[in-house]
Amino acid sequence: MKGDVEKVALLPTTLEQEEEVRVDSPTILSPKLFWRWILKRVLVLYGFVALYVLAKRTYFKHELVPRREKPGMWALKAFGPHSRSRVHNAEVNTEELFLSVPSTESAFASSRKWATHPHLAGSSEDFEDAKDILSVFQDAFNIPKPPVAPVFPAGSPLSRAATLGINKLPGPVAWIDKYYPVMNTPVNHSLLVLSEDGETVWEADLEEDGDPADPDASKYRTAVPAWHGLSKDGEAEGELIYANYGRKEDYDAIVAAGGDLTGKIVLARYGAIFRGLKIQLAQEYGAAGVLIYSDTRDDGSVTTNNGFDTYPAGPARNPSSVQRGSVQFISAYPGDPTTPGKPAYPDAERTEGANIPKIPSLPISWSNAQKLLAELGDSLDEARILNGKSSVRKVKLVNHVDDRVIPIWNVMAAIPGHIRDETVLLGCHRDAWVTGAVDPVSGTVSLHELIRGFGALLESGWKPLRTIVIASWDAEEYGLVGSTEWAEDFPEWIQRNVVAYLNLDVSVVGSAWQAAGSPSLAHLIRAAAHDVPHPTAAGKSLWDSREDEGPFLGAGAVDAESLAVYEAAKRARRGPSDTGIGALGSGSDFTPFLQHLGIASMDQGFGGALGDAPYHYHSIYDSERWIELYGDPGFHRHVAVAKHMGLTAIRLIDSIILPLNTTQYAFELGLYLDEVEDVAASLHLDAAPNFSGLRSSIEGLQTATLALADELVAAEKEFKDALAALPEPGKKARCAHQHARPHLPKWLRKILHKIRKHWKHKRGDKGKAAFDRFVRAAKRVQAGNAKLRTFEQGFISEEGIAEREWYRHLVVAPGKFLGYGATTLPAVTEALTIEKNSTLAEIEAKRVSDLLESLSQTIAVSK
Repeated sequence: MKGDVEKVALLPTTLEQEEEVRVDSPTILSPKLFWRWILKRVLVLYGFVALYVLAKRTYFKHELVPRREKPGMWALKAFGPHSRSRVHNAEVNTEELFLSVPSTESAFASSRKWATHPHLAGSSEDFEDAKDILSVFQDAFNIPKPPVAPVFPAGSPLSRAATLGINKLPGPVAWIDKYYPVMNTPVNHSLLVLSEDGETVWEADLEEDGDPADPDASKYRTAVPAWHGLSKDGEAEGELIYANYGRKEDYDAIVAAGGDLTGKIVLARYGAIFRGLKIQLAQEYGAAGVLIYSDTRDDGSVTTNNGFDTYPAGPARNPSSVQRGSVQFISAYPGDPTTPGKPAYPDAERTEGANIPKIPSLPISWSNAQKLLAELGDSLDEARILNGKSSVRKVKLVNHVDDRVIPIWNVMAAIPGHIRDETVLLGCHRDAWVTGAVDPVSGTVSLHELIRGFGALLESGWKPLRTIVIASWDAEEYGLVGSTEWAEDFPEWIQRNVVAYLNLDVSVVGSAWQAAGSPSLAHLIRAAAHDVPHPTAAGKSLWDSREDEGPFLGAGAVDAESLAVYEAAKRARRGPSDTGIGALGSGSDFTPFLQHLGIASMDQGFGGALGDAPYHYHSIYDSERWIELYGDPGFHRHVAVAKHMGLTAIRLIDSIILPLNTTQYAFELGLYLDEVEDVAASLHLDAAPNFSGLRSSIEGLQTATLALADELVAAEKEFKDALAALPEPGKKARCAHQHARPHLPKWLRKILHKIRKHWKHKRGDKGKAAFDRFVRAAKRVQAGNAKLRTFEQGFISEEGIAEREWYRHLVVAPGKFLGYGATTLPAVTEALTIEKNSTLAEIEAKRVSDLLESLSQTIAVSK
């Protein structure tokens, strides 16, 4: 199938197109042509009339952003009265009905259904879960179930038509897209300590103990061996050297202390940065292999040193637990390593993969790590010093894997809205390393509650103003594969239609709610969090739960370095502005939409706090028993996340003016530049970089967004005034033929009545003038929303970021040596922090400046 499926022209895309439609005069047409003209006009005006009908049978609720949320007077002007202006059904309040649906009982049952068996991406269990989620969509949205499940190979005509045909759907649909990425599975592995003559002194048990007190952990102890996804097949032998978190500064400290990493086996602890980057850096420093372990120093207050029993007897970390996970170099690009920038079709041309390791690695437990640390010092404290010393005895690492094409399945559902070419996209991944009660079943459970809520709305007669697409992504754990392949498959459609992407992943792991996202969504995220009750504390809101610190806070000492990492991550999540919403880095499925395509995005969930039980990340102990006992007893947090995501989505879906605050974004850019200038000053470079041009461009964008905010306020007022001047659709007609053609919808009969029976009479009538005024006002709203929808795309550079061109967003990207963490103005910042080059920083600043100046022109308000 070539290109996009042709869309039904429900709304004119340009003023010229609308004028073309209006060229023909009905007074000179034959009856046959006259009816064609009527139908053509009806199609063109359908979207405007949909707004009319929705709005006239509903009421508008206007509410200013709460004072505590305003960063200044400009925010009131930018976010303004249209921030919460959306349609509410007069008979059933949309938000109230939705919020009444998610329940702890349903969440509990769903978790027990999906978190009590392994479902590794590409496995038979994964496919069964995909079909189960498909059935959930079909049941919730009243979608007929075909005799054969709609599973479409990626690139096939049916797969292409499923997404590209969303704009012309008559009703909800659901289907499965099947992609074909290269991934791997473990074959065998081992870890040995060797004597000087090469004999085995000690061999590690690399699998977790599977304590019978946790039935699922015991049952599936060896179902998925402990290994790194996309790790290098091979063996390595060498002296052991300790590298702390495996950050660049840690490796630099080893070298500064006189250490030599060449040919060594690196022992690094999890945390601070993405695991794949620990291996990438070790590889660049000449290491032969990497072992990564979970250190109890990163477990906050809840440790055996502070008197806690280990899980499952108590809340402290089970010492045999192992963190599996992908070691793809996610800062280079996510998705199928062999098809960067292109979808993984069955017949795709493939590369070797430039974002995967060239040295082998293994994840190991704290129990095994203690054995190895004993090779480096007489005590744990002595062994865990970055002194550059290596072990006397050698370590042998064996990691054999099977690299091959493994099919995966994205489950998709679409609910058409009145406005067909504006879509709100929601998603959560489905695959897990083992049973994954937290990651990702907690997110899937919250998404399921949202789906139930949307189903109840549809059952009540609600039709969304905008189209909704919901996705259950596959193979996120291997490197955001499912979402990335879909984004690379349909980039033009996504950029043309999607107004925002709302992501879930880990919905609940601890007590502290946190959210990050595009600055344009910050006020929306925060306002919704104020409107959702705190999951466990009466009289408080979800927003207040950001400060919760867990049930075991203060139980004992916390490691100083781990605390510093925790506090730094907390500050980053909250960002530099007083919205409290930080920037998105990477590590979940928002990445391809935000940083490759420029779609405003958000992510949220309850994270672990210092006083929470340690989470057994990607372990067999990420189990149903753990989530019920420690993660979220009662499942109240699962429900709170579902309510927040649904409320945020509804406000995006049903607001007349999209609640995207571009002025917040423009002013936050100024804060990002402040941070860059602070970094430059701290480096004491020979020549300080000059960022005056970028500062000027930011100020120009701020001015343009303020003007756009004024235009949006005026456009909404004009729309409401024009709407008020129209006759009520429920009024009885004054003409006998008003009720002709009773099989047609009332709004269509009224249009036909106006156009045909009373055309001559109405041409000079106030009714026609009022309707024409309404059309103009609706077009003005449409034009404003188009500027809001595409605003984030203004930060996309076709050239991308140097040396990692897949990342095209020049305002935010995962840090080159962070992976998870966000770096704002990344190319500029890293020209300073990594390259120490003022000239390069100025060149990169000029690239950003050019984008901002172009964006200012794009959103400029016509005089």
